[in-house]
Amino acid sequence: MKTMNLLFSINRGCVHLLQSCLKSIEQKGGAESYEVYVLHSDLTPEDKMAVVATGLKGMQYHFVPVPENMFKGFPTTRRYPEQIYYRLAAPVLLPEHLDRILYLDVDTIVINSLQSLYESDFGDDWFMACTNTGEHLTRLNRIRLGVDVDDDVPYVNTGVLLMNLEQLRIHLKLEDIQAYAQDKKEILILPDQDILTALYGDHVKILERMVYNLSDRTLIAHNADLRNTRVDLEWVRKYAVIIHYFGRNKPWHDVYAGILDVFYHETVALLQKENLCGDGRKTG
Repeated sequence: MKTMNLLFSINRGCVHLLQSCLKSIEQKGGAESYEVYVLHSDLTPEDKMAVVATGLKGMQYHFVPVPENMFKGFPTTRRYPEQIYYRLAAPVLLPEHLDRILYLDVDTIVINSLQSLYESDFGDDWFMACTNTGEHLTRLNRIRLGVDVDDDVPYVNTGVLLMNLEQLRIHLKLEDIQAYAQDKKEILILPDQDILTALYGDHVKILERMVYNLSDRTLIAHNADLRNTRVDLEWVRKYAVIIHYFGRNKPWHDVYAGILDVFYHETVALLQKENLCGDGRKTG
C-alpha cells in the first residue's frame, strides 16, 4: 500500500502519546507513507514542532484546528474533555478529497500491518469498529440510550474507527449529534461512544476485537471463557494488529495489570534510543 490516511484528536497533554502511537505505525503499519490529520484546539506551534521533530519516516502532518464554538455546550468531564467529540466532526473538518480515514486513539499501539483493515470493503456501512461489550450489557446500553432493544445495534468502542467519509458527508449531521447530546446529557456515560452507538450504530461493520482493539481486559475475558482457545503473548504478537489501552489501566502509570504493556514500552524504548522523545511522562 502506498498511502494511508490517519486521524487523531488530541489536546496538549497527549503529544507524547501521539508520538509513541505514530512510531509504532512507522514500524509496523504497512504503508509506504501516511497522511496524518490531527484535530485539535489547544496545540501550540511548539507542540506541533515536537510532533514533526519526532522524525518519523513517511509521515506528512496536517494540523486541523477545530472551531472554538463547534462543541459548545456538549457534556464534558476531566476524563472526557471536548476533544473526544472531534472525531465525530471529521467529515466536516477534513478535506473533501479524502474518501476514507482510520481514526486511532493515542492510547493505541500498532503491532502488525494495518493494510487489511484499511482496504476492507465498507459495503453499505459508514464505520468499521469493534465492540467490547457482551450481549447482556449491549441490551442494557440500548435501553439507556433509547435504541430499540430488539435492533441489532452493537455498543461501539470509538478508539479504532475506519470512516467512510464519502457516506458520512451525506448522512452525518452535526446538528443531530448536538441535539442528542443535549437531550441525553444526564444519561451519557462514555459520551462519544454513546452518541455514535445511538445515532449511527446500525451503520457500523463490527471488527474482531481480539485483532483490532485488544486490551488486557479483553484478553482476560477471552481466556476466562473455557469455550475459547487460550491466547498468550506469542499469539498476540502474531495475530493482533492494534493494542488499545482503554480505561484506567495504562502502561505509563505506576501500576499496570496485564501483559500487553510490553508493546508500549518497546515502542517508547525505540523513541528513546533515537533521542526523539519518550521521557516516560505520565498522563491521565
